[in-house]
Amino acid sequence: MAVNRRRGEVEAVIDGKPLRLCLTLGALAELEDAFGASDLQALAGRFAGGRLSARDLLVIAAAGLRGGGNDVSDAQAAAMTVEGGVAGWAAIAGDLLRAAFGTPGEAAEQTGGQGDRQRP
Repeated sequence: MAVNRRRGEVEAVIDGKPLRLCLTLGALAELEDAFGASDLQALAGRFAGGRLSARDLLVIAAAGLRGGGNDVSDAQAAAMTVEGGVAGWAAIAGDLLRAAFGTPGEAAEQTGGQGDRQRP
C-alpha cells in the first residue's frame, strides 16, 4: 500500500493488515474536541511534551484510522493489536503527529529559520 506523506498519511500494520492512517482536518477536529483544545496550536502544544496516556494513544489512533478511510469506532480500535504492543501504538501516534504537525526543525526550514514571522 502506498501512502502519501505529503498528505499526512502513514501506514501501519494493525491486526496483521497494512492500514492507511491520516489526521485529516476532520480527524484533527475530533482530537481538538477530545482533548479540549481551542485550536490547532493548542492541540500541537498538548502533544509537544511527548507524554501520552493510553487513552491519548487510543484517541489519536482511532481518529487516524477514520481519517485514513477505515470505518472503526474507538471501541473497535481499542481491541486492535500491533506488533510491539503499547510501544507500537506510541510509534504510530508519533508518526501521525509528525505527519500532521511536522517537527520544530521542519517548521524553521519552511520559514527560512524565522519561526512564525513573515518574510518581507
